[in-house]
Amino acid sequence: MEDQIKKIQLNDLHVALGGKMVPFAGYNMPVRYSSDNEEHLCVRNGVGVFDVSHMGEFMVEGPEALNLIQKVTSNDASKIVDGQAQYSCFPNETGGIVDDLIVYKFEDEKYMLVVNASNIDKDWAWVNSHNTMGATLTNISDGISLFAIQGPKAIEAVQALTPVNLADIKFYHFTVGEFAGVQDVIISGTGYTGSGGFEIYIKNEDAEKVWNAVFEAGKDFDIKPIGLGARDTLRMEMGYCLYGNDITDTTSPLEAGLGWITKFTKDFTNSEALKAQKEAGVSKKLVGFIMQERGIPRGHYPIVDAAGEVIGEVTSGTQSPSMSVGIGMGYVKTEFSKAGTEIFIQVRNKNLKAQVEKLPLLKK
Repeated sequence: MEDQIKKIQLNDLHVALGGKMVPFAGYNMPVRYSSDNEEHLCVRNGVGVFDVSHMGEFMVEGPEALNLIQKVTSNDASKIVDGQAQYSCFPNETGGIVDDLIVYKFEDEKYMLVVNASNIDKDWAWVNSHNTMGATLTNISDGISLFAIQGPKAIEAVQALTPVNLADIKFYHFTVGEFAGVQDVIISGTGYTGSGGFEIYIKNEDAEKVWNAVFEAGKDFDIKPIGLGARDTLRMEMGYCLYGNDITDTTSPLEAGLGWITKFTKDFTNSEALKAQKEAGVSKKLVGFIMQERGIPRGHYPIVDAAGEVIGEVTSGTQSPSMSVGIGMGYVKTEFSKAGTEIFIQVRNKNLKAQVEKLPLLKK
């Protein structure tokens, strides 16, 4: 199987930096360099850089580009302006989700879809199978590196590397400009941490030069490389969904709390059935919760009520480095989904008290 694992462009650099490499979504990826806690707090309080070059990128171009995107995604892409990004999902035909993604609009007839690494092949096949209108599709995933420079000090740490005023890039907006002496870098006000910062898309051949420039520029700000372990705890504190855990091909966007990206102002894959589900109401909902007793919730742990009856299941859980308490997300019967509701997580045959909380779990 070893030869089946793909390597990102800077694989050897991460090994040299002491990154602990693990197979993740078909790629050899750095899970941590020091400790998950230390890296998590580095991003929350300062600035850190994730190499997330395993993510997938598809270009969608031509006169039919928007029509295809409108057909396969749940959100209304006609509302995006040039230089704006939009969070969305690909609904499947059976009420679940093929993947969640970000749609980038460069200009009319030119878009980029950014998808999860584990789903690149599945998503590519899915989008192509719906391209009956003849949009031009190009899978550029293997040629693109992606760095997420995240944290409250991200802008000041790397502003010197670009003539673009980074403070002007609004959340979920982007620009294409010079960065670290490289032209045509996509600089995007996006991220998966909730601590500000941006993501930069570059060609593989420029990746090492840009990475080194970022760390040189950021050294006065104690910039550090951050692994996937901290990426997971950061996103959990914010209540951001992870595909394969919190959303899957059997969870509906409405159950997952993604009604806000599910727009019935247009027709899209399975929109009629989802509309009917919205009108009827869902029987289960994805919630965030905070442990009221000591214990760490983990995926697939049962969620029970006061009587010990199973009412759901944990989809993601961890010990929050920022809050020093167990936190998690999971599906519960709708009647237990209101903030403030008491629930219990079964941890090693003990029912430990938790409380449903409004997202994000980490309050500013």
